[in-house]
Amino acid sequence: MPLNAFPKVRTRIAPSPTGNLHLGTVRTALYNVLFAKKHQGEFFFRLEDTDRQRSEEQFTQEILEGFKWLNISWDTPEGHVAERTSSRLRRTKDRSALGVHEDHEDDENAEIGVPLRARETLVGLGEDGIVRQSLREAVHSSYIERLINEGKAYRCFATVEELDAMREAQKARKEIEKYDNRSRDVSKDDSEKLLKEGKPYVVRLNLGADHVITWLDLIRGEVSINTRDLGGDPVIQKSTGQVLYNFAVVIDDYEMQISHILRGEDHISNTAKQIAIYEALNFPIPEFGHLPLIFTKDKQKLSKRKHGDIASVNTYKTQGYLAKALVNYLLGTSYNSAKYGEIFTITEAAEDFQITSVSKSPAIYDIQKLNWYNRDYISKLNYEEILTHVSRFSRFNLENNSLFNSSQIQLIIESIQESLDKFEQIDEHINYFFEDFKLDDSTLITIAEEGKEVIHEFISLIESGSLDFADQDSIKNGINSIGEKLNLKGKKLFFPIRVAISAKTSGPELGFIAVLLGKEKIIERLNSALLETSHRH
Repeated sequence: MPLNAFPKVRTRIAPSPTGNLHLGTVRTALYNVLFAKKHQGEFFFRLEDTDRQRSEEQFTQEILEGFKWLNISWDTPEGHVAERTSSRLRRTKDRSALGVHEDHEDDENAEIGVPLRARETLVGLGEDGIVRQSLREAVHSSYIERLINEGKAYRCFATVEELDAMREAQKARKEIEKYDNRSRDVSKDDSEKLLKEGKPYVVRLNLGADHVITWLDLIRGEVSINTRDLGGDPVIQKSTGQVLYNFAVVIDDYEMQISHILRGEDHISNTAKQIAIYEALNFPIPEFGHLPLIFTKDKQKLSKRKHGDIASVNTYKTQGYLAKALVNYLLGTSYNSAKYGEIFTITEAAEDFQITSVSKSPAIYDIQKLNWYNRDYISKLNYEEILTHVSRFSRFNLENNSLFNSSQIQLIIESIQESLDKFEQIDEHINYFFEDFKLDDSTLITIAEEGKEVIHEFISLIESGSLDFADQDSIKNGINSIGEKLNLKGKKLFFPIRVAISAKTSGPELGFIAVLLGKEKIIERLNSALLETSHRH
């Protein structure tokens, strides 16, 4: 690849709208963004929507809304189809620095396709900066015809029955089942004759004699795959005329001038096929990096089919996770910033990002780690920000409440702010301020066995008038005095009171709760707890 084959770093993400936006897709996009930012490059978005049976507009919208929510933006391609030109490979002591593919090492006069100057608008490019693959089918087909004319691809007229028989014979011989390239040597005249007779066919890439395809992977190091392990000459166009994935992405990446392709390691075998297509078309070959996939703790690949909603970005949006926290978590699954540690923004991470520092080991899905990130980000929100977020999830009309004034609402929210894993938990933490409740059996047992005396003493203390319900310290000191009287402390002292007035086992200070709820409500709940205990036990 010549030095000027890719004058600028350009990366891309290319999701298919065949399902919900997957965590892995976003994670891959983020590493592409980091790489582009690090090298003052560009990051593009392509929608691979050519699967007519499975692609749905609702998934397209979910993907776009997900990227918008996560604040992942993309650049607009220059809007041009790259022209093919001749160029000589430059000699250098460090060929790898130029991204030269090994098959071009000794071919000083190799003619390759180099994107140099604009010719016309990039087909499929929309005003939103997205390239839609489904609008590029005619472009893909034109390259198919070129390869057929150059003898680098051929029409395969083998019938389904013939191919089934071929595989059965291979199975009987205990051989690996793969296409045996039977149509590779069909003469041009015979092929034209079958074409005129209207025989259905697919188009296959001619891989030629078995050889090893090798590339220097940006993450995994040197990767080599023998073409004999690719399943025979691959189909690049169906009998319907639709080109297949591996061919379409090569054309699109070439015309979008993509210099670096970072994607999941499940694409490694695809990369070998794609390099063969690049070579057949005499295109400059971009650099590849294959990211480890996300696995669950039981060592299964995280998938929508097996794991359902936890694989979908929309789940975290609807549950009240902060977009910044999810972005930070996904980046942190395989990379930590040497400068900023675990908590960082995309801009900060890009400062010292090194693709070679991305872990080769599988990323492990860890909801507790995500919750840790989210708690950290939530704890740093100012009050106006957190009020906006929690109001969307609460049923208690926090912005205009009839029970508490705005200052009291602020105190309530800030008292539990650092305890929230996600915003949908808000009412679980604050409901007892706004509504009464029934105690469950486990808490009633605790009160019945250990706490009745504590509650009786607290009621007596309140009714004596010795506690100031405008002073949290007065409440705290009063409860401590009960502990001294009954020789109790810690959980045995505080737990029965907390459960009786809030139905919670943890939360803000008891004095804080008592001051906000007031004397009458506290006495009412303490008596109610005793009554429930006597009725059920």
